[in-house]
Amino acid sequence: MSEAGTKDFGHLLSQSTGYGIVVGLGAAFAVLMSESTFRHGGIFTRYNASNASEFATASRSVKPGLICAGIVSAWTWSATLLQSSTATYQSGLSDAWWYGVGGTIQIAFFAALAAKVKMNANGATTFLQIARARYGTACHLLFTFYCLVCVHIVSGSVVLGASATINALTGMEVYACNFLLPIGIAAYVIAGGLRATFICDFTHTVILFVIIYIFMFTTFASSDVLGSPSKMYDLLTAAATRSPVSGNQDGSYLTMKSNGGMLFAGCTIASGFSGVFCDQGYWQRAIASRPKSTTRAYMLGGLSWFSIPWAFGTTMGLAAKALETNPKFPTYPYALSSSQQSAGLVAPAAAVALLGKGGAAAILLVTFMAATSAASAELIAAASVIVYDVIGTYYKPLTGKQIIWSYHICIAFLGVWFGAWASILHSVNIDLGWLFYIQGVALTPAVVPIALTVCWKKMSHVSAFYGTLIGTAAGMMGWMLGCWKINGSINVTNLALPTSAISGSAPGLVISAIATVGLAYIFPADYDWSGTRAIVQVDDNSSTANLNTDHVQTGDPRGPASPDALGGDEKKEEGVWERDIHPGTMAQVTEVGVALDDEAEAETLDRDELQRVFVRASWISGTMTVIIAIIIPFPLFFSHYIYSKGFFTLWIVVAFLWAFAAGSFCIQRLVLTLHNCEDIGVQSQNSSFLVNLGDINLSTYVGFSHQPTYMSTVPFLMGVDASDVVVIWEYALQNLLGTGSNHSK
Repeated sequence: MSEAGTKDFGHLLSQSTGYGIVVGLGAAFAVLMSESTFRHGGIFTRYNASNASEFATASRSVKPGLICAGIVSAWTWSATLLQSSTATYQSGLSDAWWYGVGGTIQIAFFAALAAKVKMNANGATTFLQIARARYGTACHLLFTFYCLVCVHIVSGSVVLGASATINALTGMEVYACNFLLPIGIAAYVIAGGLRATFICDFTHTVILFVIIYIFMFTTFASSDVLGSPSKMYDLLTAAATRSPVSGNQDGSYLTMKSNGGMLFAGCTIASGFSGVFCDQGYWQRAIASRPKSTTRAYMLGGLSWFSIPWAFGTTMGLAAKALETNPKFPTYPYALSSSQQSAGLVAPAAAVALLGKGGAAAILLVTFMAATSAASAELIAAASVIVYDVIGTYYKPLTGKQIIWSYHICIAFLGVWFGAWASILHSVNIDLGWLFYIQGVALTPAVVPIALTVCWKKMSHVSAFYGTLIGTAAGMMGWMLGCWKINGSINVTNLALPTSAISGSAPGLVISAIATVGLAYIFPADYDWSGTRAIVQVDDNSSTANLNTDHVQTGDPRGPASPDALGGDEKKEEGVWERDIHPGTMAQVTEVGVALDDEAEAETLDRDELQRVFVRASWISGTMTVIIAIIIPFPLFFSHYIYSKGFFTLWIVVAFLWAFAAGSFCIQRLVLTLHNCEDIGVQSQNSSFLVNLGDINLSTYVGFSHQPTYMSTVPFLMGVDASDVVVIWEYALQNLLGTGSNHSK
């Protein structure tokens, strides 16, 4: 196969298909969310998206199944699918494993931090509010800067990756895609707030796994050009002879002994830590979940997500390498060029070679789903930072209704700005690969200070502020020196090479950690968490959103938890009462200082129990990290083992099983929801039937039979119309979301 030439990536699908996916599906999600929110009211009757707390935090009532699906969906960026495939195409199967490791261990450790968030700052809306309550303005501004940098890197990665794929497959104009994609996503986020992103995340995740299964079955079972692990093995063995991988054992694609893979692992882990701990989207999901289920949801989310880059990257990356000499390969007789690889076109190339136009359509859909999930999370997260930490803190306090309007304006603006930002990056030839490697360099200095802010009482404003700055200086210096010394010159291309990236991200993370912990011991604090526990979420009935946390730094009684600060004058013996997030009800501000409602089961925040959860999650996270990051890969690396055909088959089978277990969990949540609802009766809009979700019994009462009709296809379609299906779907989601029913029996 010729390595010298290049060939344009042919457009297998029409431009109208691209516009149909981007505009049509985006509009469909917006309409569905608006319909669920405003027409039926089934999901939002008691949790209304026009309420500030509901819009920003989903009323802190979301159950673990949906949190898990949300984490999987939000962490599955375009880069997850495209970059994992590209890295595997370049260096072999080790990179798909390391991509999974690099994103999973951070989620696992964040699961422990999520317990601390519930324990020490359950009333916060953003992690920046916690920083302001502890440290004051300087650290708050510094962390806000890093948070906004993270938003721009993530949004750029998501939009650019999706746009490049859509352009390659359909010929749709990149700039049009850059704008239409985030604007369409902004529409449904405005309609339903954070809970809307959870609902769409659930749908996206199911579709994502279905398409992954299609590609895996096609590649390893049914394809006429591959069809089995054995044939894949033979083709990859030939590829190692044709184009051996430098730094791999015998140039093989079938080994964990990959120097490039180890380098990629370091970059991925650094990028993953920064992408989780500096991203308000993950903190927002921890805040939105129920206290007793937060850690479990994040742990399940991390384990489920691992299968996506591992299974998908292994399948598509290796398939592309194996089939690049096949006439069905889109750039045949040439391999993919370096620019095509950096743009993320490995997975689309494999999809086209395997399934032709059907494969192109599938990869187009799954890329769109990944982009919408991640971008929706970034929109609501970035808007929360602007509303609460910029406008509400430094401009003027906002009432509940002003918060909602501010959210709507910010999300609409950000939808346009994300498109403009992606277009700016595209115009200067910055692509998905460049942003992937730069993310760790730019953000790792803030990881340790942010993490310790919610879990270590010795952290002081000195250690948080200067630890971050020292790490930033070390990271920038290492980045520039590494690029210069290793790659010969400092330019845009060389700065994003893996060797340059690890030269900046490693010292940024390590030096920041050493400086932060060292300064905390030199200038220690003995924080009692009273300030962060006093942070409360303002609702629509509060006269003013007192977002200024100056008072609560020392637990001052005139902080936001006090009746004076809230504008109320009622005080009860066991705590302060304020108007609940739902009009017409009241909720007690518990010892942790946040209003709890009956729909969240009025869970008492038992700090001792949450501390035990934190310790348990830390042990589980550490154990899991040791297993997937050390015990499994390092013996394979140091033994210089090249997989035999039998071991490679076992590797693929385990990837299959893990992917099926992860995807089945999302579908299982819906099935269990239907089984576990306690005899909920729903009168449909046309009064034609009564739904009894307690035993999944659909009994029609008008124009049909009085006999029980179970959920089989024919009787279901005979007795139920489209509006009834929406009612059933809403009630299934209600149980996942933790919401109640207002429909009568």
